[in-house]
Amino acid sequence: MRNRVGKIFYGFFGSQLLVTIISLVNYGGLSLLNYINISFYVASILLFTSLMVFTINSGFFDTMSYSFRTVFAGKEEKKKSFEEMTPLSELITFNANPLLVVGLLDFLLMLAALYIYYL
Repeated sequence: MRNRVGKIFYGFFGSQLLVTIISLVNYGGLSLLNYINISFYVASILLFTSLMVFTINSGFFDTMSYSFRTVFAGKEEKKKSFEEMTPLSELITFNANPLLVVGLLDFLLMLAALYIYYL
């Protein structure tokens, strides 16, 4: 439990630091509009990555990757590696939950900043 909270905290802190650094490098300063724009991109990338990993881990692409492997494998490789083919969901054993939580926290903070911007 403590390790998971630490991952989320450091991920959230790192993403906010990344937003600050990108804002300073690209725009030369910090403003609320720059923060909203950059944090939208960072949160979107985190959410997309976590949802993609979750989809892959669920086994959705296993049959497709298995079909591509059998079609593009040579005849000799087909016979010997037919039983040895590992499904894609077993190859990627990455836990996407911390990425999802960090992406949602970033997105909620971006929405709060957007609300403040339009007040």
